[in-house]
Amino acid sequence: AAEERLCARPAAGAEGRSEAERVFLHMGRTMKEDLEAVVERLKPLFPADVDVVAAYAESYHEHFAAQLAAMAQFELCDRDTYMLLVWVQNLYPNDIINSPKLAGELQRVRLGSLLPPRQIRLLEATFLSNEVASVRELMARALQLESQRWAQDVAPQRLDGHCHSELAIDIIQIISQGQAKAESISLDLGVQIKHVLLLELAAFLRSYQRAFDDFLERCRQLRNYRGNVIANINNCLSLRTSMEQKWQNPQDLPGHLLDPLNELKSHGFDTLLQRLFGDLKPLFKKFTQTRWAAPEQTLEEILSTVADRLPEFSELLDSFREELVEVVHLHLVKEYITRLSKRSLVLKTVEQQQQLAGHILANDAAIQRFCAQNGSSATWLHHALPKLAEIIRLQDPSAIKIEVATYATWYPDFSKGHLSAILAIKGNLSSSEVRSIRSILDVSVGVHQASKPLFSLIKVG
Repeated sequence: AAEERLCARPAAGAEGRSEAERVFLHMGRTMKEDLEAVVERLKPLFPADVDVVAAYAESYHEHFAAQLAAMAQFELCDRDTYMLLVWVQNLYPNDIINSPKLAGELQRVRLGSLLPPRQIRLLEATFLSNEVASVRELMARALQLESQRWAQDVAPQRLDGHCHSELAIDIIQIISQGQAKAESISLDLGVQIKHVLLLELAAFLRSYQRAFDDFLERCRQLRNYRGNVIANINNCLSLRTSMEQKWQNPQDLPGHLLDPLNELKSHGFDTLLQRLFGDLKPLFKKFTQTRWAAPEQTLEEILSTVADRLPEFSELLDSFREELVEVVHLHLVKEYITRLSKRSLVLKTVEQQQQLAGHILANDAAIQRFCAQNGSSATWLHHALPKLAEIIRLQDPSAIKIEVATYATWYPDFSKGHLSAILAIKGNLSSSEVRSIRSILDVSVGVHQASKPLFSLIKVG
């Protein structure tokens, strides 16, 4: 009965199924329906000591397994390898053996697997290799098509007022589909492929970053250059969010996954801000050119220039626009300190030093207020200028040493060279007092918080 029923030619099925898929679908459906009929109609006709269900189940299982084993001897295409594994590891044990009408009857029969464990492992290894190669090829093709759009000056899509690219969505879908395909065979195979797919994703992100850097370098003259730069920066959010969702703890995300996205975003920001920072350079020079005679007016001109240019970045996603304003915030503080460190200003009286300290505090308040209003949350910069103003204001060398030591806990890249440039403003300090104050930086005082570079970005003579 098993041979006759299972070997019957399957009826023409849905379009798009391979011959093997139709055969196994027919065998699976037939076995399930026949065994349910045995349980419902034949079993009541036999004495209790005759296990008619086991007899039929073992015969059908044996025939099904023989058909699978015969097929597994051949070199299978990717699709048939996947189909065979789905039947062995998922559909047969879950949808047939453990189906509601059969589970109670077949659990005691112990039919076992359709294929031996060694053969299953070989098929799983083949599936993993095939699927990873497919994912790699699909991601490479998606990047190639996207790169062509950049080079051809195709304008990015707009979504809710932001520049948008489908690349991130395509990559997330490709990875997710590979993961889901493995999980449809077994959860264990899903775990195995997850690690391999993440390696592939890391390799893809490095390729993506290189392609983007090449675009930044070669395509500056294109009309939609800035729009495509913004679209690619925006891509980083959905890619990062997708990766974080694959971990219960996002802090566990490997650096090799996040680094290319951080680099891409950073290089994109540098490109978008290049023109603005170029325009600010002569304005910052006015501080030293006027010997800090009118610092409020100079700073007002600087902030007005920044304000005029901020609308250019409105098509960034909100979180990235805020990050970009933080980069601007850092630039304003860094350039202000750079001007203070030029050794062009020497103030010999206490009144002059106190007046400059007052100007610095007023300027800092204006910078902080402007940047906060525009979305910067770079609170780590809040001590940078006020503490320098305090060092300039104080007159007692011991008090200055305490202030310098505290400052170094906030900004551990504050070096003796930077300190010397600031102390050069205080023309009433003796050489021995300067040496004594500088020596405090020889003492390790610890770091107040996880530090970011500030003074390492500032060159002093």
